[in-house]
Amino acid sequence: SIARMAGTSESQLIKHFGGKASLLDAIFVDGWNTLTNWLQQQLPNTISPVERLRMIPRLMFDALKRDPELRQLLLLEGRRIRKEGRIATLTDGFLGFVKLVDSTINEMKTAGELRHDLNAQAIRSALIGLTEGALRDQLLAERAGNPADFTPENIGSLVDALVDSVSVRPAAAA
Repeated sequence: SIARMAGTSESQLIKHFGGKASLLDAIFVDGWNTLTNWLQQQLPNTISPVERLRMIPRLMFDALKRDPELRQLLLLEGRRIRKEGRIATLTDGFLGFVKLVDSTINEMKTAGELRHDLNAQAIRSALIGLTEGALRDQLLAERAGNPADFTPENIGSLVDALVDSVSVRPAAAA
């Protein structure tokens, strides 16, 4: 079906990608790269790293709300355990998104805006987990009636609370 839609043969796809799993990985990489590149274009360099960290989840919500197919692909298919490896795949595309968040947190650290008693990778994990989890819950609510009656603004408030708790200077004091 994919070969037909791409105007090529299944054997050419297999020759190029090596199999269905590699083709799926390439699709994930492209999806995450597209999202990460768009996020980087939307994040102004003129604002503080703390404000950029606040914006990343909000922009991610916005981008994935406008592209339901990408949202489903990244939030459901991308985290599904594959029977071949018994692990969820972390593609280079997703790791590029992780680097965007990490670089923002590291800028906060360099600027003296990050609490010294907290681990930067744990902060990244909490922020990405909060964002992905909320987006996934909303997607599942749309499909299966999962209770997820919250808005992007509600999640934005949680992101603000998280960022305030890891910042040396919370936004309210700035």
